Amino acid sequence: MQILVRKLLQRATPFKQGIVRRTYSTNKVHDIGQPTPATHPQLLKEGEITPGITTEEYISRRKRLLELLPENSLAVIAAAPIKMMTDVVPYTFRQDADYLYITGCQQPGGVAVLGHECSLCMFMPEATRHDVIWQGEVAGVDAALETFKAEKAHPLSKLRDILPGMIRGSSKLFHNMQTATPIYTELDDFQRAALTGKVKDLSNFTHELRWIKSPAELKLMKEAASIVCQGLLQTMLHSKMYPHEGMLAAKIEYESKMRGAQRMAFNPVVGGGSNGSVIHYSRNDQKIKNGDLVLMDVGCELHGYVSDLTRTWPPCGSFSSVHEELYNLVLETNKESIKLCRPGVNLRQIHNYSVEMLCKGFKEIGILKGSGSNSYHQLNPTSIGHYLGMDVHDSSNISYDRLLKPGVVITIEPGVYIPSIFDGPDRYFSP
Repeated sequence: MQILVRKLLQRATPFKQGIVRRTYSTNKVHDIGQPTPATHPQLLKEGEITPGITTEEYISRRKRLLELLPENSLAVIAAAPIKMMTDVVPYTFRQDADYLYITGCQQPGGVAVLGHECSLCMFMPEATRHDVIWQGEVAGVDAALETFKAEKAHPLSKLRDILPGMIRGSSKLFHNMQTATPIYTELDDFQRAALTGKVKDLSNFTHELRWIKSPAELKLMKEAASIVCQGLLQTMLHSKMYPHEGMLAAKIEYESKMRGAQRMAFNPVVGGGSNGSVIHYSRNDQKIKNGDLVLMDVGCELHGYVSDLTRTWPPCGSFSSVHEELYNLVLETNKESIKLCRPGVNLRQIHNYSVEMLCKGFKEIGILKGSGSNSYHQLNPTSIGHYLGMDVHDSSNISYDRLLKPGVVITIEPGVYIPSIFDGPDRYFSP
């Protein structure tokens, strides 16, 4: 027996050694806390910071922002803060859209400074050994220079030594007010600038840039829309067997993530029956009754870009005649409103057109009497749509009166929400 075992081991040894020789490598791939072409070749090509978005595109964004900024001004953009669920458990981190748009960095803790003299200067957090053990690697000064292509980079601990001089040398100071952090707002020079009216909100400039999407951004948005559409179809099929709001919310999230989405764009709205008339319903804790409709308002996020769509269907049966007449009215309004989506038209005009169509239809089917706007707004308190991009309500500083241009993305989502307090025909409220 011993001789037999020894012979078997001798036979196995050359094969084992061959495997080791072919797979062993001394090259170490450095993790910077987010995907790179070296660590995630299945996601990123060489020269990309975000899947599909190149280093050159990020550099172009910075140049265009500098062109919008007044001469000798400075822009300060902080990363989104970590928000805690409990004392040791953080909520899932999502990067601020402006910081991500300019830098490509997906991680918390950094501060980016953009100016005509310094171009992009990034102040990066310094991870301790304890941080790396508990939270993993993070992007530091080297990553700022090599991956994000900043012209200058410093440890975050140096910000208080360097930024005051940059502020003093600028005529105006713009910053991202949504992510403003004490690490720079408590600086004496920043506070003096604020007292003299030198500090302004940066979002007027960044929203202008983000309003028109590049071909690479549009491609990501189409993929995000495709993902959630496919996921919703699977959820519809699932709904007959599992007519529960929470289960359907879980199903759409599962299907979206299985297709590549990093997260949902917002907490899914899954309203069965009367819950569907609550615009931002979020409890998702009720069983959907036989004969009721379910409304799902959902979207997912793919590499920083989001989708948003709303659909209504009967999980446990078919549309009743009352449901069908309302559904057909909303569907026709949707189709006609989409026809208006072209350069030279603005979102407010599309909204007003949709209101006219819905009001006319509501009167024809007897749900709306008179011409007062208050009654209509009880049935639909929302706009026909909004800008969409890195945020669900993207570029919110851009007026709905602005004429649409190629590259602008909007949603078209007419609807009817009949609240229990609405004084309408009984057939809309009977069980």
